[in-house]
Amino acid sequence: MSKISGKDTKPEIKVRKYLFSKGFRYRKNVKDLPGKPDIVLPKYKAVIFVHGCFWHGHDCPAGKLPKTNYEFWSKKIGENKNRDQRNYEKLKEDGWDVIVIWQCEIKNNKIFNRTMNKIIAEIKK
Repeated sequence: MSKISGKDTKPEIKVRKYLFSKGFRYRKNVKDLPGKPDIVLPKYKAVIFVHGCFWHGHDCPAGKLPKTNYEFWSKKIGENKNRDQRNYEKLKEDGWDVIVIWQCEIKNNKIFNRTMNKIIAEIKK
């Protein structure tokens, strides 16, 4: 697990490049905010988390827990989900708009474009 990268992953880079091409300027992995959001848009008071489906317990096929050592993984992913929820709540209390993008929404270009258009609309509202 030490080889798992926590920042500058391919999905994060893809989202950042898309946002930049649409004129958005952002900060990366801001340590002062709860959960160190992957992308922070200070102008819009919005944060974006780009989550891996497995590590953050998404309900898609990529988020399925392995059958070996199931109890360990169930506990680990459950703790990740609880921590994420606490961070979202803290950010919302501080007035931030929290947006989560899942890895599975980024892999397929058709779904990616739809997702990003929806997110841009949410950021601008």
